[in-house]
Amino acid sequence: MLLTDMGDNSCSTQLIDGDGVYNVSGMENFMKTVKLGECGLSYAVVSIMGPQSSGKSTLLNHLFHTNFREMDAFKGRSQTTKGIWLARCVDIEPCTIIMDLEGSDGRERGEDDTAFEKQSALFALAVSDIVLINMWCHDIGREQAANKPLLKTVFQVMMRLFSPRKTTLLFVIRDKTKTPLENLEPILREDIQKIWDSVQKPIEHKNTPLSEFFNVEVVALSSFEEKEEYFKEQVANLRQRFFHSIAPGGLAGDRRGVIPASGFSFSAQQIWKVIKENKDLDLPAHKVMVATVRCEEIANEKIASFADNEEWRHLEEAVQNGVVPGFGKKLSSILENCLIGYDMEAVYFDDSVRTSKRRQLESKLLQFVQPAYHSMLGHLRSKTLEDFKARFEKALESGEGFATAANDCTQSLMSAFNEGCKDAEIEQASWDSSKAREKLRRDIDAYIASVRKAKLFELTSLYEEKLNKALSEPVEALLDSASDDTWPSIRSLLQRETKAALSNFALALSSFDIDQTTIEKLLTKLEEYARSVVESKAREEAGRVLMHMKDRFSTLFSRDSDSMPRLWTGKEDIKAITKMARSASLKLLSVIAAIRLEGDKDSVENTLQLALVDVPNSSTSNRNIQPLDPLASNTWEDVPSTRTLITPVQCKSLWRQFKAETEYTVTQAIAAQEANKRNNNWLPPPWAIAAMLILGFNEFMTLLRNPLYLGVIFVAFLLGKALWVQLDVSGEFRNGALPGILSLSTKFLPTVMNLLKKLADEGQRPTASNTRRNPELDSKSFPNDVNSTSTSSAASTNETSSNSTAASSNVTSSDNGVEYTSPIKQR
Repeated sequence: MLLTDMGDNSCSTQLIDGDGVYNVSGMENFMKTVKLGECGLSYAVVSIMGPQSSGKSTLLNHLFHTNFREMDAFKGRSQTTKGIWLARCVDIEPCTIIMDLEGSDGRERGEDDTAFEKQSALFALAVSDIVLINMWCHDIGREQAANKPLLKTVFQVMMRLFSPRKTTLLFVIRDKTKTPLENLEPILREDIQKIWDSVQKPIEHKNTPLSEFFNVEVVALSSFEEKEEYFKEQVANLRQRFFHSIAPGGLAGDRRGVIPASGFSFSAQQIWKVIKENKDLDLPAHKVMVATVRCEEIANEKIASFADNEEWRHLEEAVQNGVVPGFGKKLSSILENCLIGYDMEAVYFDDSVRTSKRRQLESKLLQFVQPAYHSMLGHLRSKTLEDFKARFEKALESGEGFATAANDCTQSLMSAFNEGCKDAEIEQASWDSSKAREKLRRDIDAYIASVRKAKLFELTSLYEEKLNKALSEPVEALLDSASDDTWPSIRSLLQRETKAALSNFALALSSFDIDQTTIEKLLTKLEEYARSVVESKAREEAGRVLMHMKDRFSTLFSRDSDSMPRLWTGKEDIKAITKMARSASLKLLSVIAAIRLEGDKDSVENTLQLALVDVPNSSTSNRNIQPLDPLASNTWEDVPSTRTLITPVQCKSLWRQFKAETEYTVTQAIAAQEANKRNNNWLPPPWAIAAMLILGFNEFMTLLRNPLYLGVIFVAFLLGKALWVQLDVSGEFRNGALPGILSLSTKFLPTVMNLLKKLADEGQRPTASNTRRNPELDSKSFPNDVNSTSTSSAASTNETSSNSTAASSNVTSSDNGVEYTSPIKQR
């Protein structure tokens, strides 16, 4: 029994030989080689147990990179590992010691020599932090192959011989089949718990739970021979769990009673001595073992025959598609026939074993059919829920109250579901359908809640729409009128419409059977919505306040009290009208500047009036004293910021913009008034007319005695008018008196000469015979050439001459020339 250096630092050695002799020298040599004594408490011990030729050594070599001897499959299946071998895990921290145990249930020792198996198993559980239990996937649920009798005896003796120390039992399921690990793991855990519950415990451990001694873990690996690459990949993942295994929460995280590494050899030797001297590890009776194996076989046969039963297959297929009437009775009959067949074949075996295996068979059969039972309950629950939805919707459509319809439909359908559950009950099982019933009730309640939520949303939306329609337009009209009664009227409107809506809404909510707190929340929400409609409309109008101010100013300024358009005849007081219109616009601004739904008084209007209209004359005040601007702020004195729509600074800016945009209208009115005055004042004052009549009486009589003077005066007037137009006198003087005189002095002589020349040319032209011509018109007409000369001269003057010409005279075209008539009064 020498230490074997495998060249990979695993240092495998035989700790206990096949005869149960402890290798003291080999263990001491191993500790020196791997320097185990220097590790203190930072080490872990891992062992493996399982049936012979189950691949334990192969698993250890791949998992921990050791080099234990493996079975040569081509030489037949025989015992490979004898006794207990020890090796160091390669490249894993902390230092991990591996123990490879001799396989159990081997033909070399026979069925009567299993004491070493129990001794080695107990030794492994006593000294190891982690015990790997290697087992084939198809052995799960078996008695011997799953090492149940072995574990039962080991558990019992371990509690009597050793103090509690939590060991991790890591069940490694080899050659995993299609059965999911989620289905295999509960079976293993249940078997371990049953073994623990069945063993006789000392008084001090009478109530000690399994978790005090063991931490059970389960992993599954694919077949090494058929899926070698996949097997290696899974083993590599499992290997990661052994890194830092002694850390809290690791596989060997429980460090109670850990022996320092330097004393491990002596401790292991003493433990093995206690195990060898113990007499409680004898084999169970041969009769019991035979009964155990045979009853296990019979039970497995019955499970297989049940799975192939045609009646069961048809029932299982039917229940997958929907509800099956009489499901419970049919399935109970099939199960009873299967159990009767087991009783008939196992009648001559040990009674306790037969009874135990019958209970296990019944349990497995019930586990086998339980999915079908749950499917039956699931279909029954779905059908009941759909029936409830249809009946509930029909009841609501017929006008039945919401709460009444919900209660009636719930009670009726729950009763129908209970009847269906009774029909699906299996006699051999005591399964509780309360979870399915609770799930159905939760689904029904959830559906009722969703329908209630939808109905309440529709109802709330309906009343919100009514409130919006009842408040929006009236509030807009009231804000547009903007008087002292605006906000009191809005408050009255809001209270009246809100009260009516809340009354009707509360009446509609009474049919939903909801608690008073919820009703109050909904009513409060609707009341807040009504207020928000008013506030939203007020903010909307505040955004258009400048437009409203200009509209109000335009209406009041341009129309009189009878809403008739004003004619600026000269008698109107434009200054007073302007002040009145601007005051009304300022009133509108003060009304919209803040929300006044609480009825509180404020000084917004007075502040605006004082700052924007009643501005003190700067000439009369002390120029060294600069008064504070009441609008130089972002808040009103008596108005919270939450109810402010237009800040003082914004009001000042809006008023400045308002005055700038309405100034043109006022200017136009003043200009129109002055123009009207000028047009109406073309006659001299009455006293001047009287003086002219008195002083010019002799001249007037002279004209009457000699009419030739009238013709001369008329011709002179026409010539003067032509010179006025050609010289554009009014246009020249618009640029100033001196520039006008200089310009006229340079153009006067050429213009006169041009007119005389045109008159001379016209006089030499023969007169066209026209019997229908009026002689009086000839004396007042000029040749056609005069018109072209006049037009040419007018084009050379300033661009404003056309306005002056239009204001002084009208030019009338005729067939032979241009006629100049008296000026036309312009409005």
